[in-house]
Amino acid sequence: MSVGALLNGLLVSVVAALLWKYSKLSEHAASLEEELHLTRQSQELSEARIDYHAALLALQEHGTRMVCTGKMHTDRICRFDYLCYCSEAEEFVFFYSNSSVMLPNLGPRRFQPALLDLSSVEDHNTQYFNFLELPAGALKFMPKPVFVPDVTLILNRFNPDNLMHVFHDDLLPAFYTMKQYLDLDDEARLVFMEGWGEGPYFDLYRLLSGKQPLLKEQLKNFGKLMCFTKSYVGLSKMTTWYQYGFVQPQGPKANILVSGNEVRQFAKIMMARMNITRQEEAAKEGEDTEEEKEKEKREDYIVVFSRSTTRLILNEAELIMALAQEFQMRVFTVSLEEQSFASIVQVISGASMLFSMHGAQLVTSLFLPRGAAVVELFPYAVNPEQYTPYKTLASLPGMDLQYVSWRNSMEENTVTHPDRPWDQGGIVHLEKEEQERIQASKDVPRHLCCRNPEWLFRIYQDTLVDIPSLLEVLKEGLKTRPNVKKNKAASTVHPGRVREPQCQTSVQATNEAKLTVSWQIPWNLKFLKVREVKYEVWIQEQGENTYMPYILPQLNYTFSENIKPFTTYLVWVRCIFNKNLLGPFADVLMCRT
Repeated sequence: MSVGALLNGLLVSVVAALLWKYSKLSEHAASLEEELHLTRQSQELSEARIDYHAALLALQEHGTRMVCTGKMHTDRICRFDYLCYCSEAEEFVFFYSNSSVMLPNLGPRRFQPALLDLSSVEDHNTQYFNFLELPAGALKFMPKPVFVPDVTLILNRFNPDNLMHVFHDDLLPAFYTMKQYLDLDDEARLVFMEGWGEGPYFDLYRLLSGKQPLLKEQLKNFGKLMCFTKSYVGLSKMTTWYQYGFVQPQGPKANILVSGNEVRQFAKIMMARMNITRQEEAAKEGEDTEEEKEKEKREDYIVVFSRSTTRLILNEAELIMALAQEFQMRVFTVSLEEQSFASIVQVISGASMLFSMHGAQLVTSLFLPRGAAVVELFPYAVNPEQYTPYKTLASLPGMDLQYVSWRNSMEENTVTHPDRPWDQGGIVHLEKEEQERIQASKDVPRHLCCRNPEWLFRIYQDTLVDIPSLLEVLKEGLKTRPNVKKNKAASTVHPGRVREPQCQTSVQATNEAKLTVSWQIPWNLKFLKVREVKYEVWIQEQGENTYMPYILPQLNYTFSENIKPFTTYLVWVRCIFNKNLLGPFADVLMCRT
């Protein structure tokens, strides 16, 4: 081989090596540029900084990790590291690797029917959450992900166009879900996956966090694959008090876990975030300042919700004059159509009474002061006992509200709208025979949600309120005149166990015996001011299924009636505050006569 050929071969090799090196450098530069672009996209979502390369490496090596609380899909909330969402497929993706964690690992039971509910409405088939699984190796063949560095709460809003649903199903559950987890703080990001637009009350959702919530539609703007570095999925249902009739006719939940105390704490914080101060809280409790004295002189007032399109009060002006005269109070009207929500809450937060036709606006009663009254008006043929979301709210222990309902019983005082669209009470789309039946009906039968034409026809009626019958109902229904100035929170403190329970027995004769039971007061009683303290004693003969209950004011008692000689009795004792605050039973006593 000639020297020239050798040099040519060497030159070709050097050029090829340089080209390969340049190619690799170009690829690396392109990769860095892409990572820089994706990092910028991530930071468009959040002010939080993220090391894109480290986040990508963590996802590739460790995959997604999930740990959930709750035994069933209806009470489950899951925390994820690196849960991803593919906007193209509209699916969440769990990337598994040897380091992945999935607890609970349900296998195919994850689809029976779902991993969890995305909203606080229990077991609704439009609210289920699940994910697809892919090996972490599949990331090589997918678009580079955009990482969301914020801690996120992923949920569904149930119906963001309806104020009752906004508060009951979304805001309260989201607020207390965020309280359950320390890292879901004011800087957490809410992500709404139900697919609705912002809706008329989106500003209320903004109050939950200092960061702008994200809608499902907006996720497409950040690339085909988004990965949430840390997220919580699902909502607590502990604050809900009502079920809407999807399985059985609507009514209060069977097991209500929230009290008025939690609702009022939520309302207070929401008011603070709307820059509203309740007038009664402006001065410190107990201060006898000139401002406080002036406030005591302030007149009570009534608020009437005015509606402008449906479910009208046809004699609203007459009603206002009658209420002002009857109660000697000023009367203000408020309207969701014409006023800002914050201005309405400001007025309601100091009102003594709130009047409204049945409707979602009555959920604002959670902002009323203690001692106020809620008066709900129902159209003709609508039974107040069958539609009780606001009665249930007002009746929660610790809400300390009075509730009265009035029902129009005069058919001549109603105006129906059969020609309207079906979702506003129209019935012209129905068979003539069915139309006539509905128009002749005097009471809407119990029904399931949500498109019952008879219910819609009646609930969208306009009403001429019969003033004398309303005033009579108010006279009978209001236990006391509403007084928001001096009303204090009712105690909801429960007694502890009675201490040192013991029993003594004696046999008087072959057919006569006595059983003496004694105990000491609960430990916490000595620190409390309680209006009424009593004790409940249960006595059961061993082997029997029935027991004898007694309510006693003292700390010991001797029982002789129905007590047999040479018999073993089981005895339980507990304390009761103010007739309805029950303590736990002390350990059972076994007493043999």
